[in-house]
Amino acid sequence: PADLIGDRLKEDVLEQKGRLQRLVAKEVQPPDPASIRVLRGHQLPVTCLVISPDDRFIFSASKDGSLIKCKWEVESGKRLCVVPGGRKGTEERHMGHASQVLCMAISSDGKYLATGDRNKLIMIWDAATCKRLHIFTGHRDAVSGLSFRKGTHQLYSASHDRCVKVWNVAENAYMETLFGHQDVITGLDSLSRECCVTAGGRDGTVRLWKIPEETQLVFSGHQGSIDCIQLINEEHMVSGADDGSLALWGLTKKKPLALAREAHGMQDAEGLEQPYWISAVAALRNSDLLATGSHSGSVKLWKSGEGFRKLEHLWDIPLVGFVNSLKFSASGDFLVAGIGQEHRLGRWWRVKEAKNSICIIPLKQRVTASGPESPGSS
Repeated sequence: PADLIGDRLKEDVLEQKGRLQRLVAKEVQPPDPASIRVLRGHQLPVTCLVISPDDRFIFSASKDGSLIKCKWEVESGKRLCVVPGGRKGTEERHMGHASQVLCMAISSDGKYLATGDRNKLIMIWDAATCKRLHIFTGHRDAVSGLSFRKGTHQLYSASHDRCVKVWNVAENAYMETLFGHQDVITGLDSLSRECCVTAGGRDGTVRLWKIPEETQLVFSGHQGSIDCIQLINEEHMVSGADDGSLALWGLTKKKPLALAREAHGMQDAEGLEQPYWISAVAALRNSDLLATGSHSGSVKLWKSGEGFRKLEHLWDIPLVGFVNSLKFSASGDFLVAGIGQEHRLGRWWRVKEAKNSICIIPLKQRVTASGPESPGSS
């Protein structure tokens, strides 16, 4: 046990330094399409979802404005909780949002759930009971990204008003606002450090915001609008854009370490050849496994190789519709996709045959001859 505790502590230190990379990508097997579970309940496209830190629940929201239109139990697929939406201007009187919910985040202790909507509001919920605790106002346009700093109740929010705000959820307090993006912010993520990363849409930049110093680092490398971003560990991140490119970044380099162009191939849209947009990215934290979503008919899994300097396509998981949100479970045992007939931010195209739903994709690892105690089997 003492050795195990020592190993865990070492892992924690490496994780904080962003140097721990669990090599799991090559061990994951393609799932049988028949094993993918589909949860139905949203009338309109699913825009965002999160998984509880213990991997037991999924929270999802959609364009029908009914917040946690659903809290789902992963094991049974049961819908445990529905919060109905209402008409604009009545948010104070009833529980739900009155406009499209675009983003959500859950605190790392599983206590608080935050949701952001097109009507500039951030709502804070008790994740266990689905009761609303507070409403934050202050953004001047749609709230498009939310993330809790790991291990704290500090919340970062990003908006189409081009700024990032910092809140203390436990004390219902606004802390500060950060400016810099030249276009709407489309996504945001954070980990343990007091900083967050954002995708700046058509301004073509990804930014790292250092909160205490009130400074920002600017990264550029995509040609199109950057639609989604996620940190892999404390030192690396992945982003996707509507030019079809997928980029791997190190937080010390201004240009991508690796770039996959036309990652989901090309589409013929009204006689014009153009790449399928990357609408969602996910990273299994501190590992080499990544996932991307588009409306190309599949979710793709990737391996980030050779010190994050290479992107290797592993395989495709067939899914019809716009993949508006992707999340790996903390254990890495499954991947969840939020599917819609439309993109989460607009109505440029419609995939009529898609079902507005949540898909749970099991990720089985190859069984190796050596037992679970073998080195590197975490």
